[in-house]
Order: sequence, then C-alpha cells, then structure tokens
Amino acid sequence: MRNGTETLTPHLHVHRDRGYTVLEFHGEIDIIAALETVPFLDAATGRPGAQVVLDLRHIEFFDCSGLRLLHRARLRVLDRGGRLRLVCTHPLTLRILQVTGLAEHLPALSTLEEALEQPEATSGSV
Repeated sequence: MRNGTETLTPHLHVHRDRGYTVLEFHGEIDIIAALETVPFLDAATGRPGAQVVLDLRHIEFFDCSGLRLLHRARLRVLDRGGRLRLVCTHPLTLRILQVTGLAEHLPALSTLEEALEQPEATSGSV
C-alpha cells in the first residue's frame, strides 16, 4: 500500500500509493513554497502516463501561487496522457478553486482514499 514518505521541503512530502505519486502539501502555499516545490512537482508530472494526487488537506494558506501550481500540474499531466486528482477540504481553498473556475477542470475530492480508488480521471480536459 503506502510506501515511505519523503520530505522534500517543509511544504512538500511525497510518497507512492497504489501506483500514484502523492504530493502532500503542508503549511502555507505561497510564492516561496511554490518556488521550492515546483521542481518536485515537475518531476512527478513530467513522465508519460503519470498518475498523481495533489493532497492539500494539510495546508493552512493558499494563494495565487498555489493556483498556478495546480494549473501547471494539470496541464503537464494531461499533455502526457496521465491522471491528476486533487484532495482538498480547506473551505477557503475550495472557494478559491470555485471562484477561479479551476474546480470545474480539477474537482476536489474529500479523502485520499477516494482519490486513490476512483476509477476515472478527474483532471478534466485540456
């Protein structure tokens, strides 16, 4: 099931689970965190057929830098024929996703379990 978690930055922990690379974000996702995490995000989303879960359950703050990360991940995965799933329960972040329209293309799931077991991709179309 879940393999060992690797802490890559204070804001990003990564592990493998059921064939998915799970990028678990922590704390404040602002421009500093985005700059730190984008190389790891690109590595996870840059493989053909990548299966990635972005887990935002442990964030405290999320701004437009976080939106850019999500949009970047979505486009990279779709361009390579992969699957991207989002897990988010933070009310303000969910509101930001809704207001910006990103929720239509990358719907948020409530639990990691739901993201790992869902049979269809939830990353929408390009």
